[in-house]
Amino acid sequence: MMNRIGLFFGSFNPVHIGHMIIAEFMAERAGVDKVWMVVSPQNPHKKKSTLANDYDRLHLVKLAIGDNPKLDASAIEFNLPKPSYTIDTLTYLKEKHPEKEFSLIMGGDNLATLHKWKNYELILQNHDILVYKRPQYDLGDLQSNPRVKLFKAPLLDISASYIRKQLKEGHSIRYLVAPKVYEAIMADKIYHKLWGIK
Repeated sequence: MMNRIGLFFGSFNPVHIGHMIIAEFMAERAGVDKVWMVVSPQNPHKKKSTLANDYDRLHLVKLAIGDNPKLDASAIEFNLPKPSYTIDTLTYLKEKHPEKEFSLIMGGDNLATLHKWKNYELILQNHDILVYKRPQYDLGDLQSNPRVKLFKAPLLDISASYIRKQLKEGHSIRYLVAPKVYEAIMADKIYHKLWGIK
């Protein structure tokens, strides 16, 4: 029997409870056996300057997941050519894990721009796209594609950039991230230097 994996890509810089709510929701409701939270080493559309070390971000995702059997942290892109393009990662995963069926988890904002992604037609041809709607975004023309499945997941208006800003201004991020993630960030001077934590 084919093992179904939902791939939730992100910089997770840092991972916060908004990410975890979506990951858990999709693991429960989207018809997948497991969700892999894939830590992106370098998103082609994001500046790398504020990115914490790849393995530090992976460590925080592992802390956030804890012992949840439905979720996994993945470093699959760390050793692939950079910048990481989703189609290349999917091709690699298909070769490495022929017994698994991979779907993409993304927000409605990403679906609206999916047509700009490298080889997006191939992605749609071979993979389901599991989309959590964002109220302020139009889903675009691809929402009617038979490969696209829409979900109304509970969303929090939290972003990693907001968390970094809070830290920089000396404000608390307690409850915005998982307790173990909070402890790790506050104890680790690497993040203090990188994100300007007071």
